[in-house]
Amino acid sequence: MENSTTGNEIWFYELNGERKGGVSETDLITLISNGTLRHGSSVWKKGFADWTNIEDTQLREHLDDTTPPPLTGAKVNNTVVWILAFAPLIGLTLEYFVAYMVHSSEYRAEQAVASGHFIFITLILNIALSFLDEKRLKKAGTDTSTFGGWVWLVPVYLYQRSQALKQNLAYFIVWIVCFLLIVVGA
Repeated sequence: MENSTTGNEIWFYELNGERKGGVSETDLITLISNGTLRHGSSVWKKGFADWTNIEDTQLREHLDDTTPPPLTGAKVNNTVVWILAFAPLIGLTLEYFVAYMVHSSEYRAEQAVASGHFIFITLILNIALSFLDEKRLKKAGTDTSTFGGWVWLVPVYLYQRSQALKQNLAYFIVWIVCFLLIVVGA
């Protein structure tokens, strides 16, 4: 649909982080009809001060009104993502607990954790919480396909999540700080 223009209004749209266009309004309506563009998609044309959500333009009438827009960042439950933000510290605590249960000695448990024998606990915890949070975002109507499958790489996921929901980077920063505390402490 690149550079297909008819009429005076040439539209541009964002798709997977890339600017696309210019296309005619008819072509944009086709992109809405086939599901390429939906609630939350950004569009721009001459006369707009900035990129605008498609539902805030005259194209709103072409959106499927039977499907509600995704919940905004303020309405999404962030409980899981905040647990995820502290997951490096929580995981280390679980590692010590499991190591102590296995070795029945504080010294041997500490040695086992320090040598990385139980690091899988922290990894599994972080990845599981990321996938759980992504599922919750999908249920809230957020298009997580834009995350590019990076859910398993926690800091990338947290950054993409904050951008997609237009939230600040607080949980991303907390995760990084917790991770650095673990690395420096090791």
